[in-house]
Amino acid sequence: MTAALAPGWTVRVEAATPPSRDRTVDALRAVAMLGVVLGHWLVSAVVSDPYRPAALHGASPLSYASVLSPVSWFFQTLGPFFFAGGYAAARSVGRGDRRSWLGSRLSRLVRPVLVLAAVWLPALLLLSAAGAPHGTRQVVWSLVTHPLWFLLVYLVLTALTPVLRAAVLRWGPWPTLAPVALVAVTDAVRGRGLPTWLELLTVPVAWAGPYLLGVALAERRLPRVAGAVLLPLGVTGGAALVLLAGYPASAVGVPGHDWSNLDPPSLFTLALAAAQLGAFLLVRPSLARLLRRPAAWAPVALLNLAAMTVYCWHQTALLMVTFAALPAGGAPGLLDAPTGDWLAYRLCWLPVFALTLAGLCALFHRFERSAS
Repeated sequence: MTAALAPGWTVRVEAATPPSRDRTVDALRAVAMLGVVLGHWLVSAVVSDPYRPAALHGASPLSYASVLSPVSWFFQTLGPFFFAGGYAAARSVGRGDRRSWLGSRLSRLVRPVLVLAAVWLPALLLLSAAGAPHGTRQVVWSLVTHPLWFLLVYLVLTALTPVLRAAVLRWGPWPTLAPVALVAVTDAVRGRGLPTWLELLTVPVAWAGPYLLGVALAERRLPRVAGAVLLPLGVTGGAALVLLAGYPASAVGVPGHDWSNLDPPSLFTLALAAAQLGAFLLVRPSLARLLRRPAAWAPVALLNLAAMTVYCWHQTALLMVTFAALPAGGAPGLLDAPTGDWLAYRLCWLPVFALTLAGLCALFHRFERSAS
């Protein structure tokens, strides 16, 4: 870690960065990644049965303290993540043959996932052979695989980038209204039960909204006033949906609630993404000046280089620390129900999760690097 932050290292990163690279979008991706990782670590409680310590089940502090719902607005950062993805894809799609371009981008996404599967599938079989309770295996499976759903959506949108880019080049950012319209229809019929096909269709279509805005920025089709429009529109729209239309206040799913703003994405999710992206666009000029400093840019570059490794293994880091606490009967913030002061104790465990994740990245980043 010390070597990574040394002045010589930051200068080398600076020298290796192409002048044409938009550092602000990389910073947005880094912040989005940190939001997702920290959000998962804060809401993913693994609770041990007092009478059967090896019997685990999942829980969320949001189920016990609804007052924490606004905190989720800052950690649910998938909108910025898809925005950055759309920008990057649009910037690179015109280089060379489209088939080789698509193969290269898909390889970057798929290779780290295959390595994760190569580790966890045998591990799950070992848990089963060792007689681990079904609930324990279910918790492990859910924590490891659930974050990967977004990769399927990302793959779909990446494959559709030439079509989405053509739409933006012709109509500017206006195609973004199409995903909003479909999500509005989905929300309108949600109370009567969503057909499976509509639920599955809504997920990639909804995230195509911020993805299209990223494409528009890359193609210089996003007006300068976009930030000043998106931020107040997202804030007022989100507030109206929660206060007047009865939408859940939490930006993520809460066990026991009737429906989630993420499953599939709702209008509130798009409003949140609009507010986050509007804020980014407004601070972008100041952020660009800050990132000209090598010391500010180097950590952003480092996180972007290991983005897929971090995303794939962050819940594994949580599980490793949690399982290590089992023989000792656990500790506050680990293996106990997420009530009372649980969140304060969980904050103390975040550095331990981060150090464990750093070790996993040192071990597995080579596979992401070889795919780039």
